[in-house]
Amino acid sequence: DSGLRFHYVAAGERGKPLMLLLHGFPEFWYSWRHQLREFKSEYRVVALDMRGYGETDAPSHKENYKLDCLITDIKDILESLGYNKCVLIGHDWGGMIAWLVAICYPEMVTKLIVVNFPHPSVFTEYILRHPSQLIKSGYYFFFQMPWFPEFMFTVNDFKVLKSLFTSQATGIGRKGCRLTAEDIEAYLYVFSQPGALTGPINHYRSIFSCLPLQHHEVIMPTLLLWGEKDAFMEVEMAEITRIYVKNHFRLTILSEASHWLQQDQPDIVNKLIWTFLKEETTRKRE
Repeated sequence: DSGLRFHYVAAGERGKPLMLLLHGFPEFWYSWRHQLREFKSEYRVVALDMRGYGETDAPSHKENYKLDCLITDIKDILESLGYNKCVLIGHDWGGMIAWLVAICYPEMVTKLIVVNFPHPSVFTEYILRHPSQLIKSGYYFFFQMPWFPEFMFTVNDFKVLKSLFTSQATGIGRKGCRLTAEDIEAYLYVFSQPGALTGPINHYRSIFSCLPLQHHEVIMPTLLLWGEKDAFMEVEMAEITRIYVKNHFRLTILSEASHWLQQDQPDIVNKLIWTFLKEETTRKRE
């Protein structure tokens, strides 16, 4: 309905159950490369470039990145792919969107899997009470400035972008699957295109558009995966999320893993997802 063209990468046969993957910032469909390969045997796996990212259209005005628009995008995409429901998986900012889609369109989500992002209500309440999380989320406020955040990412041959994935403070640790030179090159290629950072940062410029939420409850079986060494999200939020899920809820915290969990520990993440997908969810809570 938005008139936008969305780019996606798909694996697995058409007609199999849909698994829809929503990436975070600063990423694109490529952050799900390990999952595209893994789940194509039983699913039609679709990894999107979200609105404003990669080869997907990027409206120029920040009003076009309100959370309502981003949630509707997912509903429209599901329908245009010929499905009425899916397994929905989101990481980071894509996790925020996944939670909101599950809350607003519960009939469309059979199972919800979120990686390193708490329930949005937990996030907004926690950040107000914990200055440490407010500091870790300081970039949300920095991104409200016009043009300067984009400029900062480009300085010194995109040093900030590279260090997010590779530095000791924020990157994938010694025990993780570090990004290869080719992986880094893929990220640099996408984000070095003219204007390629404005759409992604505009997501944050519109963050205050639909929070706090009117509705909170998540009614489908939910798996929350969390890398404990996340430099941006405090792990305490993961456990609090439980109170909003009115169905089977499973939380797994990986002690040595970073924020970039599905790239950091793909084998473990894939195994945990398989286990969750194959579980009978007659037990209401865990």
